[in-house]
This record gives sequence, structure tokens and C-alpha cells, in this order.
Amino acid sequence: MRSERAGLGLKLAAGLGLAFLHVPMLFILLYAFTTEDKSYQFPPPGLTLQWFAVAWGRQDIWNALWLSVRVAAVATALALVLGTLAAAALWRARFFGRDSITLLLVLPIALPGIVTGIALRSTFGLLEIPFSFWTIIVGHATFCVVVVYNNVIARFRRTSSSLIEASMDLGADGFQTFRYVVLPNIATALLAGGMLAFALSFDEVIVTTFTAGQQTTLPIWMLSELVRPRQRPVTNVVAVFVIAVTLVPILCAYWLTRGTESVAGAGK
Repeated sequence: MRSERAGLGLKLAAGLGLAFLHVPMLFILLYAFTTEDKSYQFPPPGLTLQWFAVAWGRQDIWNALWLSVRVAAVATALALVLGTLAAAALWRARFFGRDSITLLLVLPIALPGIVTGIALRSTFGLLEIPFSFWTIIVGHATFCVVVVYNNVIARFRRTSSSLIEASMDLGADGFQTFRYVVLPNIATALLAGGMLAFALSFDEVIVTTFTAGQQTTLPIWMLSELVRPRQRPVTNVVAVFVIAVTLVPILCAYWLTRGTESVAGAGK
């Protein structure tokens, strides 16, 4: 009886937690269709698709979207290279300070975004580096590298080192071993890490605020519209788009990494 009550309580708590996280997104979707443009009434006085057309014709939205896409793409590419190299080095090598380097790699995503943003802004100021497209990328790469590193190092740890030894014994050089043995084993981890990194970079606002200068990414545009609203439903339309763009890569990353708990090459 006690175990049944505990199970029911746990299910209820989980359901309430999920509702707390996801019900607000349903309201965002609802108010993207409201006919009222100045306040949020519940229930909405009417439903319309006009705000999607308005959002489509706003050039400031397109400019912010294009900047966010470019930043996310470059930051993700940079993170894939650096994160994979770091994971491979820390997986294969054993040296003094290895655990400290691992901590330093993971630290940026554990720190509050405002701490990272202030640190980067202070560094750019001391080095007299002007804010630009590349300062945003540097800021985003600090946490994108962590996402890729975590995915790749987890896959490396489930990959038997005997596969690489066997490849070398059969006469393959380093590049051939990476292409035909290592890369196929970590390919889905790279894809999943890249998708997660792109999603995080695309909707990042805190670090971007400190590194963007006068540039406006899509999340910063949304924040400014909430502070000084002109057409509230347009902001909700953009928010729905951001949710879709970030949700799809996360779901794909989950699908690609499921069922990879076994060690590749073990016992073969």
C-alpha cells in the first residue's frame, strides 16, 4: 500500500512539473492567433491568422533571424571541431591535470550565463576588441563546445579501444582509422551534439546581450519587443517559430542517441 501511494504521489508531482513547464507554451501558441493586439485577454476575443502575415512582412524580424542562423551555424561548426578534438584527447591520453581540464571544459555551461557574459565583455574591453559578429560567436562557442564534448566523450567511453588497435594492426594509418573506424562510431553523437548546440545558440539571449553590441539577434529582438511592445501577437508568432526551431533538433538528438548504451566492439 505504501509503495502504491508513493508511486501515485511521484506521478502527480511529475505531472505538475511537466504542466508548469509546458502550459505557458500553449498560451504562447494561443495568443499568436488572437485578434487583440494590445493586451492579453483570456479567453481571446477572437482568433485570426493575420499576425503570421504581419510577421512575414517585418524586415527587422528577417534581419534578426538571419543573424541568429548565421551565428548558430558558425558557433556549432566551431564547437564540433573543438569539442571532438578535446573529447578524443581526454579519452585517449592519461596525464597529470586531466580531470582539471575536464572541469574547465564543462564549467562554462554550469556557470550562470550572466557570469559568462560579464567575463567575456570585460575581456573584450581589456583587449579593445570591438563588438561584432565574431564576438557573439565566441560567446556562444563557450557553451556549444561543452554540449558537443559531452556527447562525444560519452560515445568514446562506450567505444572499445581495441577497435583502433585492430585497425592499426591491419595497417591503417591515423587518417584511415579515423575515417573508417572512429567516425562511424561517433557520427550520431556528433550529429546530436551539433543539433543541441545549434538549438542552444539559436535561442541564447543572456550571453548575447553582453557580446552583441548594437547587433540584434532574434532572441534580443523578442526581448526588446516585450519591453516596448508594438504588436504583441507578432512577438508570440516569433516565439512559436523559435520553439519549433529549437524543439526539432532536441527531439532528433534524443532519437539519434537512444539505444547507444552498449560498448561498440566489445568482445569482438
